[in-house]
Amino acid sequence: MTDVQLRVGVIGLGKMGQPITRNLLKNGFAVVVHNRSSASTEKLVGEGATDGGSPNGVAGQADVIVTSLPDPAAVRTVYLDQDGLVDSASSGQLYIDTSTVDPGLSRELAAKLGAKGAAFLDAPVSGGVAGAEAGSLTIMVGGDPDAFEKATPVLEAIGQKLHLVGPSGSGTVIKLANQLLVGINMAAVAEALVLGVKAGADPAKMLEVLSTSFGGSKMLDRGVPLIIDRNFAGGTPVDLIRKDLGLIADLAEQLGVPLATGNQARTVFDRAHDTDHGTEDMTAVVLPMEQDAGVEVVRGATGR
Repeated sequence: MTDVQLRVGVIGLGKMGQPITRNLLKNGFAVVVHNRSSASTEKLVGEGATDGGSPNGVAGQADVIVTSLPDPAAVRTVYLDQDGLVDSASSGQLYIDTSTVDPGLSRELAAKLGAKGAAFLDAPVSGGVAGAEAGSLTIMVGGDPDAFEKATPVLEAIGQKLHLVGPSGSGTVIKLANQLLVGINMAAVAEALVLGVKAGADPAKMLEVLSTSFGGSKMLDRGVPLIIDRNFAGGTPVDLIRKDLGLIADLAEQLGVPLATGNQARTVFDRAHDTDHGTEDMTAVVLPMEQDAGVEVVRGATGR
């Protein structure tokens, strides 16, 4: 049951942070927000949120602070800069980071906030913008079980599948494993489609058959309709997955884990970025492949 007495802060009002905030408001929470650019803040204030003015302004008004930030550099800035969240933290507060970072950073934040008497959960999410809007995200959480219990009403407002997966950093590790699979699967889906269409197959028929075969995947089910309708706008950008694959490569190097397939997927996303498709949906990795093969994966295509 929602504990509407909890005052929740949300910092980072991008594609994920905005729907997260709306779902918290919808579930009866008082929400105080901050974003580096003001347009998103103003929009959500118009929908019932309160403007915190700054990260430490949010921290001064909230019991639970949720961060949804684009990369590790932004997370470091918001948490660790002078007058950031660590400096502003007080005993009894709970911080929940839904960003995708490296596990070392998650553990560092947990230790520094713990020294202030505050709790920290690394709680990256999966499900994309559609899942955030529907409040149906999968949330993989690393941290203390008591902190997870306190966070549950907040997390239930934004996700349907909550998993406490281990101590601090564990949620981040599983999110990176997920993103490795996303990157590899998306690259493979694009490659298979280009090959099939070039050889004369109908891509819609490929989806119909492959979705119920061993080669099926969520990336296939999501990606093929977008590709054949040439809908590369919005969604989860190439550059976001590319960033995650870089984090994964760094972690693998630290651990001495070879990433033969992951590194190949990374080159696919690098190529899409280098050909000016970085801000388009990750399905746009198919575009350079199409150019190389001299074929377009469009609805009704039969290649050759």
